[in-house]
Amino acid sequence: MNSFAARAGSAVKAFAEASSDLLIQPNLRLGVTGLARSGKTVFTTALIHHLVEAHALPAFAPAHEGRLRRARLVPQPDDDIPRFPYEEHYAALTEQRLWPRSTDRISQFRLAIEYERSGGWRSGPGTLMLDVVDYPGEWLLDLALIDQTYTAWSRATIAGTRRSGRGAMAAPWLETLKQLDPLGPLDEVVAEHASTAFKTYLSALRAGPEAVATTPPGRFLMPGDLAGSPALTFAPLDSLPETLAPDTLGGLMERRFEAYKAKVVEPFFRNHFQRVDRQIVLVDVLAAVDAGPAALAELEEALDSVLLSFRIGRNTILSRMFAPRAERILFAATKADHLHQTSHDRLDTLLRLLVSRAMRRTEAAGARVGTVALASVRATRETTVHDGDEILRAVSGTPEAGERVGDEVFDGLSEAAIFPGELPERPEAVLEGAVPPGSLRFPRFRPPLVKPDALGRPGDLPQIRLDRAMQFLIGDKLT
Repeated sequence: MNSFAARAGSAVKAFAEASSDLLIQPNLRLGVTGLARSGKTVFTTALIHHLVEAHALPAFAPAHEGRLRRARLVPQPDDDIPRFPYEEHYAALTEQRLWPRSTDRISQFRLAIEYERSGGWRSGPGTLMLDVVDYPGEWLLDLALIDQTYTAWSRATIAGTRRSGRGAMAAPWLETLKQLDPLGPLDEVVAEHASTAFKTYLSALRAGPEAVATTPPGRFLMPGDLAGSPALTFAPLDSLPETLAPDTLGGLMERRFEAYKAKVVEPFFRNHFQRVDRQIVLVDVLAAVDAGPAALAELEEALDSVLLSFRIGRNTILSRMFAPRAERILFAATKADHLHQTSHDRLDTLLRLLVSRAMRRTEAAGARVGTVALASVRATRETTVHDGDEILRAVSGTPEAGERVGDEVFDGLSEAAIFPGELPERPEAVLEGAVPPGSLRFPRFRPPLVKPDALGRPGDLPQIRLDRAMQFLIGDKLT
């Protein structure tokens, strides 16, 4: 099934949803995703918290103007998707001061947002149903496989091992690859051995230069209930002929590659991804900066691939019914609280540089693309430290137990003021190697101490520009 057929397959569902939205209740479907360790779960938890608890959000117009009446969690529309466990994640942040577990599967929630319209002929109360779908970014990168053949994917993946920094990690897998004959007999044990070696290579990439990007298939590292299934037991092969007989090792691998697309990738595209109206992609840019120019190049390529996966553009009534488009996409550089505010604009500018090529294509199609440097939950405060006669702009927080900066190892209880380093004023300088790998200081801080107010209501989660992200993604729908 190609992408056109996948889109056609969901036309009836899209038509029903769009008709319901127009005639009964306004609805907006927001996708939340991000590449590895980018803070997807924290963002989604903070989004719910600030809307439900109605805390101060200066850059979010409905809240700042006093038009946000209330928001409440209501039953979600899709009964076959797990509910986003907001209460569990909020408790981890505020009671245990632990970051929530990472996103490894799709989840969903619905908020009914009641507000006062801003005036004009549509003045008076309104309600927006906000459906948020949270899913791993690795699944997004898998969409590039839909139009690829097994042979093309194998060649591209093997060619990728020649990139800078991958040689040592790829060596064990490449040695296994040499022993595999695509024209050899079909053998389940050999196939499983090859798949295991390939997954070990992917795991090494995830821990190394691809800490902020991934090489598909994404489900190989997040199998969930598919662990051990034949659809996840394949690997690239070298020296592939033009055609592969079904009873050969190559034929088996090709069949399972196609099964992965048909059973895993295309249903995600058809049932979830295609139905998104707005999208935020969270990115740990700082991890890539600290890993060096090669990691930044990986990140730029991954972000470009992400935008190519979207069906983008301005929606009309007909497009909403039959071929929905993502109207707005926001790229967010997370963990801005690890830097002093004087570097926040530089972080945003660097992210904008990384997505500049893709942004030009997207905006030409009529969609809006934005960037922002944010911290969904701010774990630090700004301070200064003295280094001899020099005063350095620093951040202060509670590093997690076992975190290390230089020779100091933290106990998870004591606060510390840390000078993280600075980003160059010119973003191109980062790509040119102006920040040596490992020169920045980014310990993992614990979430902030949040206490209930005098009436026992949940305390406010501090944030940096989360309200600006909310304004870009949903503010125009609450006017």
